[in-house]
Order: sequence, then structure tokens, then C-alpha cells
Amino acid sequence: MSVGATVTREPAVLAPPQALLFDWDNTLIDSWAAIQDAQNYTLAYFGLKPWTLDEVRTRVRGSMRDTFPALFGDRWLEAGEVFYDRFTEHHLDTLKPLPGAEEMLRWLQASGVYLGVVSNKKGDYLRAEAARLGWEGYFGSIVGAFDAASDKPATDPVHLALAGSGVATGPSVWFAGDTDIDLECASNAGCLPVLVRDAPPAPGEFADHPPALHVPDCTTLLNFVRSL
Repeated sequence: MSVGATVTREPAVLAPPQALLFDWDNTLIDSWAAIQDAQNYTLAYFGLKPWTLDEVRTRVRGSMRDTFPALFGDRWLEAGEVFYDRFTEHHLDTLKPLPGAEEMLRWLQASGVYLGVVSNKKGDYLRAEAARLGWEGYFGSIVGAFDAASDKPATDPVHLALAGSGVATGPSVWFAGDTDIDLECASNAGCLPVLVRDAPPAPGEFADHPPALHVPDCTTLLNFVRSL
């Protein structure tokens, strides 16, 4: 087993993935500076208190249509326009791949693993960011918020991401992400949930939807798949 990778629940022996679906932000790329800027600009626009970067990382998980109504009430669509107007100004300029991400994607694609993205960031922005990085060729599908009938943790975006791949949902499809919503989405779709973040799961943290595998980063995930 690759150093740093931990199989956290059964099955104890994992088969190589036929497909690997990724969350985007904080899994493959770092765009938190642009997200925090747009979020706080929107909060200030509506007279609300700004969030720290830690608060943004913790609270920005669900899609806009699932979270903004609770924040902005019946003006949530207006808030969404404010957010995206601001986000559009900066997100491509502050985009940073996470260490090891591109090497991982390159090797997985060359090995015949079908790759896709399932994110709660709006799909148009995802695809623009992938194009800026030159990554669009790695993915069979890039699915974001509003692309499917419902967003993560619903299974609709998973099925959309796999459409035309010839790979059906199941344990041969790994879903890698850094939040509880990613693990829940993987579980709902019957995929193998992979937690990608530096900190291991705290006791009871993901009691409802535990990961099958924890890795601290993209390089460790790549080395683990290579070892299978």
C-alpha cells in the first residue's frame, strides 16, 4: 500500500478504478482566494458580515441553489448574480493547481481510467478554469452546478458525468473529494468514496457516509492507484 494512504473501511482490498470522478475546488485546484473575495463582496452587498478564509472553506460546500436561499432569502437569485459578476473578474487569474494534480491526471488518463469532474461550482466556470489550465483534454465530462437536474449530493451529476463512458456506477467508480458532501454523493451513487485532504477523518466525523480510502493529496492517490 502507498505510504500515506489509509483504507478506512471494507473492502480491505480495492481493485483499480475504471473511472475516477473528482471534486474540483480543494481537490484538484486552489481557487479559494477568488471564492472568498466574491463571497465577501456579496455578503457586504447585502449588509452581512464577511467570512474568514477558514469559514469559507468550511461553509462553501453545497451548490448555490441549495445554499443561497438560506443566506439571502427570496433575493438569493440576485445574490447569485452579484457573486458571479465579481467571481468572473478574478477566478482565472488566481487559479492554482494543487501539487501533483496534473501528473496524477496525466497518468490516470494514459492508463485508460475514465476521468470526470463533479463539482458544485457552476459548470461554465469549471470548464473555463479547466481550459485555462489546459486540462480539458483529461476529462470525459466536466459537470458543475445547474448542469444536471440536481446538484451534489444528489446522484444526477454523477450519472451525467459517466454518460457515454461505458462505465456504470458502482465500486469500480471512485469519487474523490475533500468534504462530507463528496462522500455522501459517492455513497448515494454507489461509488467508492475517497477522502482527499491532509487531515485524516476524526472519530465519528463521517459517521453517515465514511470514506473507503483516505489520502492526504493527489500524489498519494496516484501512488496508491499505481500500487494496485
